[in-house]
Amino acid sequence: QVHLVQSGGGLVQPGGSLRLSCAASGSIFNINVMGWYRQAPGKQRELVAAITSGGNTNYADSVKGRFIISSDNAKNTVYLQMNSLKPEDTAVYYCKFVAAATRQYWGQGTQVTVSS
Repeated sequence: QVHLVQSGGGLVQPGGSLRLSCAASGSIFNINVMGWYRQAPGKQRELVAAITSGGNTNYADSVKGRFIISSDNAKNTVYLQMNSLKPEDTAVYYCKFVAAATRQYWGQGTQVTVSS
């Protein structure tokens, strides 16, 4: 059984940085896409950034130039480096893997709070 285990997150001041990690445990094959989503209170979950197995990346306009997604395919791990954080980045962040184009796996979520 596959589980995605997230780490990182927490409380940071505006302008600060945080790094999130998400690693798959168990046997998972043919990962097509790894991504990060976030959900703020009262809002829908939204895509933050995604990276394909070939290394192509996609970012939400709100985080372009501030966040960087990367992956270690050998370790089935994806990272999200978040810089120049703003209060509006406050949300629960979730990682998601898509494997064999059909199977989806979600991490447990981690709180990121940007506040002075």
